[in-house]
Amino acid sequence: MVLGTGGTIAGRAAIAGDNLGYVAGQVQVGELLADVPIPEGITWAAEQVCNIDSKDMSHAHWRALACRCQQLLDDPGVRGIVITHGTDTLEETAFFLGEVLMAHKPVVLTCAMRPASSAAPDGPQNLRDALAVAVADGAQGVLAVCAGTIHRARQVRKVHTYRLDAFSSGESGPVGFVEEGRIRRVCAWPEVLAPRLSAQRLLAADLWPSVQIITSHAGADTVLVDAIVQAGGVDGIVVAATGNGTVHQSLQEALAKAQAAGIAVVRATRCADGAVLSSGEDRCAHAFDLSPVKARISLMLDLMGSRHRPA
Repeated sequence: MVLGTGGTIAGRAAIAGDNLGYVAGQVQVGELLADVPIPEGITWAAEQVCNIDSKDMSHAHWRALACRCQQLLDDPGVRGIVITHGTDTLEETAFFLGEVLMAHKPVVLTCAMRPASSAAPDGPQNLRDALAVAVADGAQGVLAVCAGTIHRARQVRKVHTYRLDAFSSGESGPVGFVEEGRIRRVCAWPEVLAPRLSAQRLLAADLWPSVQIITSHAGADTVLVDAIVQAGGVDGIVVAATGNGTVHQSLQEALAKAQAAGIAVVRATRCADGAVLSSGEDRCAHAFDLSPVKARISLMLDLMGSRHRPA
């Protein structure tokens, strides 16, 4: 099954040579597949879940996508799922799906850095590579495929603003590569774990927790955290901290007040690589190797789970 959500891969510009002034989410996923040479032996069907610029991805879109994916994963007639997605929030959607799906089959997100109307679009090859991964022997878990590289959902990050090879798995490295339709793995497929929150519980959660991201930096002050505490309605804060999860002194004091007011606080690092290691005297929890945007999702799921946990 190929599920469309929009993005640059489904974008159109008025001029074929324009790779910047396009509108994302204009082409239906069935049209995208019509231009792709499908690997031999694959029978596919397509559905349009949404058709948006991925910068506008919402919790409602995530819930609809996750629930549909789980239905398809539970269908014995479905071997794998491919999701076309915009690059801007692909890493967030991939991580979210990896945390809530029982993905004993492959769920492969793919994308493009050039619109479908480009004189040299990269979407068709990325989509063909994703299909190859979706039917690969032993493939499982939530993955992302871009520019011939296969990434795990937990590690994948967008690291470049315009290059075709815009994603990285950091110091852990990718799962492998797609080379002329063949898969060359350099490490194991992702381990399949029980979902942190089931599709049924996602459907039951009408109001998702509000988790905001604050950045620690030179000269940081208390303004944003104070405003969050005073306004109310925020359930959690992720701090994009410096280095090994260090936080500016002024900001640290404000965060302590936020915790006292019942707001959950988690530290992640601004660094592209490495993980936050505990000093044993931490004032708040840390996100280990998760980026700030993924730490936000993780905290949100933790809060949702605690709300729906039996007394």
